[in-house]
Parts: sequence; structure tokens; C-alpha cells
Amino acid sequence: MTALAKDYPKGCQIPRHRHRRGQIIYAASGVMQVTTREGIWIVPPQRSLWVPAGMTHEIRMEGHVAIRTLYLDRGSSMSLGTHCRVLTATGLLRELMLAMVQAHRSRDRERMLMMTPLLLHELRGAEEMAIHIPSPSDPRLRKACQRMLVDPSRTDTLDQLAQHVGASSRTLARLFESELKMTFARWRQHVRLARALNRMSAGYPIKKVARDAGYASCSAFSAMFHRILGVTPTGYMKQMSV
Repeated sequence: MTALAKDYPKGCQIPRHRHRRGQIIYAASGVMQVTTREGIWIVPPQRSLWVPAGMTHEIRMEGHVAIRTLYLDRGSSMSLGTHCRVLTATGLLRELMLAMVQAHRSRDRERMLMMTPLLLHELRGAEEMAIHIPSPSDPRLRKACQRMLVDPSRTDTLDQLAQHVGASSRTLARLFESELKMTFARWRQHVRLARALNRMSAGYPIKKVARDAGYASCSAFSAMFHRILGVTPTGYMKQMSV
């Protein structure tokens, strides 16, 4: 296992690339948007993203981002799977990742070897978070998704989107289910959540974040936020400041 610590300014983008080793990309602060062939992954502070070996990806920084990365060899990382996953960093896991980066920086190989088994154990047991915007392949569905990605606050109905892309609403609904494994409403929630996390990391007040995400009230926005992330927007902001 090797490690890397690097800070990036707002708007910085790491172009498409891949690694021979699997990666745990941890957002010590700031929000990252990681794009792979499987879709867009939103990685807020105190979360980490598992990127399997050989997976091509690019990273965009939404605000100032402090990235701490661990590179795992294939043998160590097989149990973490072959698909990207956003993982919650518990207090212990967070400290282990930071300590691993520090030990690698000071070339303390003995300490790294002692921490590795516990770190892998914590990674395998980490709670997975569904902050994922899957990418479609069907051109009609791709056109519909792009329309919402450009402006997540849009209130288009499925019928309106279907008319825009030249398909029936039934066909479009079926494509969301078959290709993206979620309903149109659920997919739009994830897109709006991604926009909200980016805005919150930039310091916007929750009321404005809710409005920019397309919600008429803070309570409706808070309910969606809690349903997906398991914490209220206010609680999430407190976690960010820890």
C-alpha cells in the first residue's frame, strides 16, 4: 500500500486516467465529482470513494478539496469489489487513512504494515452511500439526462422530457428502470443532491441551496436530503466542520 496527500483549488480537474492499483480517494475537505464509465460519483467531506484497479476516471473539484489517496495492490483490494462505491469514513477509518498517509510520508514502513490489516477490515465494513448518478447509453435517455444535468432545478415532468427526446413517457420510464436501475424521480433526486452538496461546500445558506436544487421549501429539501444521506442538511454541515 502507498499513499498520497494533495490539495486542489476550486474548479481544478484531473483528466481521465487510470491506475494499476485500486484507490481509496478520501475527501478530507471539499466535494469531489468523480466520473467513470459507470456514471458520476459525488464524494463529499468525510467520505471516500473506492475506485477499482484499471477503472478510468476523472476528478473535478467543487471548491477547495484536500484529497488523501491510498493505493492498494490487487491482492489486498479484491474484497472491496470491482465497482466504484462511496463509503462513509467512521472516526476510526478516517484516522487510519490519515495516519497511513503520514506514515508513508515519513517512510515508516513498519507502522504502515501494522495498520494495514485493520484499515482493510474497516474498509470492508464501511457503510456504502448512494451518491451516484449513473450514466445511460441509450441516446434518448442520454439526451433527457443531459437536460437535467445542465439545470437540476428544472421541473420537467416525464411526459415533457419524453416529448423533448422523441419517445413516449412509458418508453422513457422503462429506460430509466432498465439502464439506470432507478426511477426518473429517484435519478433526479440524486442529481439535485449533487448540486446541493456542491453549493453547501461553497458556503451557500441552506434556504438558497434548496431553491437552487428545485425545491419549493426547505422542509421538502431536508426530507430528500435525510432520506438519501441519513442526516439533515444542518447535521451534514456540522459534520463538514469537524
